[in-house]
Amino acid sequence: MTSRGSTGPAAEIDVLLVEDDEGDVIMIREAFEQRQPGARLHVVNDGIEAVAFLRRADGYTDAPRPDLILLDLNMPRMDGREVLAEVETDPALTAIPIVVLTTSGAPEDIARSYTLYANAYITKPTDLDDFMTIVGKIDEFFGTTVTLPT
Repeated sequence: MTSRGSTGPAAEIDVLLVEDDEGDVIMIREAFEQRQPGARLHVVNDGIEAVAFLRRADGYTDAPRPDLILLDLNMPRMDGREVLAEVETDPALTAIPIVVLTTSGAPEDIARSYTLYANAYITKPTDLDDFMTIVGKIDEFFGTTVTLPT
């Protein structure tokens, strides 16, 4: 994991993408490759896999601690709200920034995500260019602007 200041160059970061839509995974991967080729994007398809990755269990014993989590809310088995609740209760994970990136713009989803300590909530744009722009802004902010915890 790398810590960066707001004036330093982009450094390699580990990003955990929790997303069940393969098309969104492809777009997010392309956006990160264009903007920050050094970012290591780790993809899991649901909340159960995300929790296993974060706790280094069930086949993820060598998983890195992510510098950032991009979390979809609507997934099978364990949804993003449940992942937020799990992270909230684990002191070893609470310092990892979480950006909810989802199709839901429902006020109750937004309020609940922030109540569960999401750091940001972004509704996925339907336009491809807008989607790529949003992912680029997330990458720029967390990849070069903020100082991430070590």
